[in-house]
Formats: sequence, C-alpha cells, structure tokens
Amino acid sequence: MESKYGFLKMNLGEFENWVNSQRIARTILHVQQHHTWVPNYSHFNGSNHFERQLAMKNHHVGANGWSDIGQHFTIFPDGQIVTGRSLEATPACIYGNNQHSICFEHLGNFDVGGDQMTAAQRQAIIKTTALICQKFNLPVNPNSIVYHHWFELGTGRRNDGSGNNKSCPGNNFFGGNKVQDFNQNFAPLIQEELGGSPLPLVPPSLRYAVVTANRLNVRVGPSGSESKASDRAPVERGAVLRIYDEKNNWLKISKSQSHWVYSRYTLEVKRATVNATVLRVRSGPGTSYSIVGNLPKSEEVFIAGESNGWCKLALEEKWLSKQYLDFVN
Repeated sequence: MESKYGFLKMNLGEFENWVNSQRIARTILHVQQHHTWVPNYSHFNGSNHFERQLAMKNHHVGANGWSDIGQHFTIFPDGQIVTGRSLEATPACIYGNNQHSICFEHLGNFDVGGDQMTAAQRQAIIKTTALICQKFNLPVNPNSIVYHHWFELGTGRRNDGSGNNKSCPGNNFFGGNKVQDFNQNFAPLIQEELGGSPLPLVPPSLRYAVVTANRLNVRVGPSGSESKASDRAPVERGAVLRIYDEKNNWLKISKSQSHWVYSRYTLEVKRATVNATVLRVRSGPGTSYSIVGNLPKSEEVFIAGESNGWCKLALEEKWLSKQYLDFVN
C-alpha cells in the first residue's frame, strides 16, 4: 500500500483488508460504475497512478467546481485501486442520483473500438464491486449496481439509456452498457464472486435518521464531553444513519462500537421501497407539480415527511405518491 497526494494505492488483497476495516456512518444503497474515457490506456504508463488521480482531482475541482475529486475509487489497467474522496462524502458522478452511493471510475475508454480491458482490471472491477455489495448487504441487481448510461445526462432521470445519455461505463463494458447486458454479463460475475448465496437482509426494525448539520461529529459515548471517534470521519449533511440505540438525545450509529451522534442535528426518516414499475418524482406533493425524475421498481428511498398522501424524500424537495411505496417498518 502506497500513499501520495492524499490518495492510497492498493492491490486487491490490500483493498479487501482496507475496505473491511472502514467504519462508514452513511447508509449505502448503490454502487456506481463509470469509465474515465479520458484519461484512457494511452495516458497510463504503469507507474503514474497518483499523477493521473491528481490530474482528475484538479479537473473536477478547477473546471467542474466540485469540492473534491468526484469518485471514491479509480481502478487502473494493472488492477491497482486508488482512493478518491472520503467514503463519508456523497460522490459527484451521476447528476441527481449520487445520494447513498459509492462511485467507481475505471480508467480507460470501454466503448467499442476503444481500450481492450486487461484481465487484471477486469478482475479488480468484479472483486471490488462484490466487496462493496458484501459490506453493505446490497443485492446484485440493477437497482443496487448502476451504470451512468442509465441516467439522462441533463436531468438525471433514469431512462435506462433510451435518451440523451453518456455511454459510460462504455458500450463494450462487460459486453455492453444496457440493463440487459448487466443482467446477462456483469451481475452473474458479481454473484459468483459472492459465492452464489444471497446476502443477509437488513433488519426491518432498524431505525434511520438523516443528518441536517453540515458536518456531524461522532463521539465514543452519548455525551458532548466524550471524545471524538478516532476511526471515523465526521458525517456530512444528507447522510442517512442507521440507529441502534438512543440515550439522552444521543443516537448510537454502530452495531458493534460505542459511536454516537447528537440527535438535535438529525431528522428521523423511514425506509421504503417503490412498488410501481416506474414512479414519477415531483417537485411538490401533488400531480400538479412538475416531474423532476423517476424511480424504478424496488428502488429504496428514505422518507422524511408526508402531506396529503405524498411523501418527501429526506432533505430534498422531491415528492412521491405514498400509494406506490412499501414501508420497511
């Protein structure tokens, strides 16, 4: 494992140990798959991992105006994995659809006629995706593992690649970038890596809260006088936390560790699943409000409030019809 410019570079074995040791407060529901397109294989010389990652960060911050590099990880042609932004931070990779996500960028151009993916990078993509699914109990399906191509570029609406969409992660990425390509080619490889068995279900009795402060410190006990947890970064606004206990207005956010946050800076939310084939997302609680997106069947959401049969998504001004939601508890 090497470190430079604030990034870590790891091989697959190192990544597995590292990611399993990470304590992440925010709830993860999605793994995003992207290709960089540029830079591609012609820009990689076998030893410039850190320089390429820094160049991407400089572009994302300087040209795009983002606070940091967009992705959490970049996977290089030699199978090495380089870290990006903090895992507690929402990525900046799919417009309007970054919440609750982990983002992978795969260095290369995986459109037809572009780079021929190496065996090392292919194995790293499969293994790292499986490890994230395993860590966060994500089912292997096109709601949990998503391609950038499935979302309209300008609006962020999911249309499964039928409109004005980027080809990302490439129309030759594991045999194609359509949902059917994912189901036929990529999903079986992830499932095989996981041993073919379904992952444990999240307990339906679990409570959730969304962070309303810009950054919320995690402490080792239910009091402001307790020290900050040394192995956790502060939690950022909009993160949805799992609640395992509550004491004196403090919320325990770890099942195995004494890690607590002050409830004053959170808002309790309910977890729900979309039961419609496609559910329209509106800008207000009613059909007279404009459509700002759509959600596929089985997509999971967090609801912060209700009004006249409509449900509000966490801290966003986005609303869903309650009749098309199944609440977990």
